[in-house]
Amino acid sequence: MSAPNPPLVLQPLPRRLWWATWALLAAVLVWDASGLDRWVVGGLAGAQGFPLRHHWLLEAVLHDAARHLATLAWVALVAMVVWPLGAMRQLDRWQRVEVATGTALALAAVNLVKRHSLTSCPWDLQAFGGAASYVSHWAWGLADGGPGHCFPGGHASAALAFLALALPWLASSDALGQRRGRGVLGAVLALGLLLGATQTLRGAHYPSHTAWAALVCWAVALANHAVFRRWRA
Repeated sequence: MSAPNPPLVLQPLPRRLWWATWALLAAVLVWDASGLDRWVVGGLAGAQGFPLRHHWLLEAVLHDAARHLATLAWVALVAMVVWPLGAMRQLDRWQRVEVATGTALALAAVNLVKRHSLTSCPWDLQAFGGAASYVSHWAWGLADGGPGHCFPGGHASAALAFLALALPWLASSDALGQRRGRGVLGAVLALGLLLGATQTLRGAHYPSHTAWAALVCWAVALANHAVFRRWRA
């Protein structure tokens, strides 16, 4: 039987990650200020609503099935805290606890914001057959006449919560570990973008909802990584 991979030797996260984080935040704020959310969903729907809302690929596969797969992936991640497989063997027990905890906290954070948000989904707007009027998600406490609880993107967070998985490798002192971290980061972002785009096409979310879900998940992952790093130190 082969010996397990040696644990990663961690160092501070690369500075370029922080620059990228601030750049993403600035880009999302500019997007919010531009009003492009309404322009995008306006091009996808008409007075009768969103024609792709119940498309089998978007609804049955990329929404329903993807949600179940994300649940199984998180269960598998938790199981690998005790029984690691593959590349997870390179992480020690507390590093595996870190990524499982960071993923769970990111999901909880997105759901907490959604629970208190009064922003309704695009398909709830009067312009598309619903009852709500458009109100910016920055207008906290101002109801739009719809069901609310749509901001940020919950479905995209099913993938984006796994951003925490990349951090131990991104903080690795060796080049191979950092490449693996970048690979995990890119894969998670791509999946999150796919799930977010799915919900935008269906009329369930504005594009900014996916971007803010990514920022929330990434911020939680960074904070979680910092806490575990300090505790280990």
